[in-house]
Amino acid sequence: MTQDLFDSNSSEWNAPLAFRMRPQTLEEFVGQEHLLGEGKLLRRSIAADRVSSLVFYGPPGTGKTTLAYLISKATRARFKTVNAVTSNVQELRKILEEAIYRRRQENERTLLFIDEIHRFNKAQQDVLMPEVENGAVILIGATTHNPSFSINGPLLSRSVIFELRPLSEDQIIRILKHALSDPERGFGKLKIEAEEEALVHLAKNAAGDARRALNALEIGVLSTPGGQGTIRFDRKVAEESVQRKIVYYDRDEDYHYDTASAFIKSMRGSDPDAAVYWLAKMLYAGEDPRFIARRMMILAAEDIGNADPQALILATSAMQACEFVGLPEARIILAQAVVYLASAPKSNASYLAIENATGDVESQKVEEVPEHLRDTHYRGAKKMGHGEGYQYAHDFPGHFVDQEYLGKKKKYYFPTDSGFEKNVKERLEALERRRARDQGASA
Repeated sequence: MTQDLFDSNSSEWNAPLAFRMRPQTLEEFVGQEHLLGEGKLLRRSIAADRVSSLVFYGPPGTGKTTLAYLISKATRARFKTVNAVTSNVQELRKILEEAIYRRRQENERTLLFIDEIHRFNKAQQDVLMPEVENGAVILIGATTHNPSFSINGPLLSRSVIFELRPLSEDQIIRILKHALSDPERGFGKLKIEAEEEALVHLAKNAAGDARRALNALEIGVLSTPGGQGTIRFDRKVAEESVQRKIVYYDRDEDYHYDTASAFIKSMRGSDPDAAVYWLAKMLYAGEDPRFIARRMMILAAEDIGNADPQALILATSAMQACEFVGLPEARIILAQAVVYLASAPKSNASYLAIENATGDVESQKVEEVPEHLRDTHYRGAKKMGHGEGYQYAHDFPGHFVDQEYLGKKKKYYFPTDSGFEKNVKERLEALERRRARDQGASA
């Protein structure tokens, strides 16, 4: 449904504080200096009145809706907004037809802001294409999901993507202090003594979300009795206002995979402290422990391998133990395994071996199994020469005999000097020397 989020009544006291404190000018907007700083592309586009269709991508509370509205004011465009969750094709067509009429008859541009644009299906996104193409509307879509995965390619190619970042603690404190001092939209008419420590606590627990910080401030101020007319907003009030921190973590989109990526790379990089932090974040946000355990098992084989063969065993045991124990205690099991994997010696030699071998299978002539290695257990196999000449390794000293196993000279596995794999390397080198001696003796 269309809404007017910035009407003249937005400063009334029955509206939430976060709503009332929306910036009214670009100068009042806090954050996103990488987009709005002096000389940055978005700032230049707004100043030159050359704003094309845009996609704002970022977590909640970073100012996507507000920024779209401020762009409409700066470019003197009529502001229309819809939410993709409740809108439909019929509503979109009506808005677009009205935008075309106003453009032709009154030379007035329309800025159409679509919140949660990733919720539109392909047909709904396609409806927008002609008017976006001919410039009848300036489209600004907002999404918390990576637009590369959630928005149609044709629409995405006609839009400029800007990523909005979580606000810093200092930026959120600035917003909170403005809300406390503004007499028209904020609490400036009230006598409030706000401790710096309390504001810092709100900022730390807001996770970069200004809306969440303002909501917590409003709850604390309006629920705290004022002794002698003064409301004391201290650390205790701030803690009660925040309650449990919300960690933004979309379990099926890019924030989920970004965090998992940081988790894996921290273990690969032998940083147990960072790895445990990302583990804690995933668990706090409600991640499935089985997903975490699966990633750990893969890392144990891919990045540790034979440098510490116990790593895969431990990771597998951790997964099985989590199934039996469950949360919250399973977090301890996962933490033990994560610390072990992060601290273990590393080698990706096994991973590279299968990658290189797979590459040969895909790109080169597929090798036939040599006759002496073929199965001899079915009727008629020996008559076809299968197994003829095969030498049983256990019949020879050291349980080793030099014979052809591949049909061509090719090396895929290159063991490293890391951890236990150094022993593997030394053994394979010793076998290679023996192979050379045996070949020399038979020459």
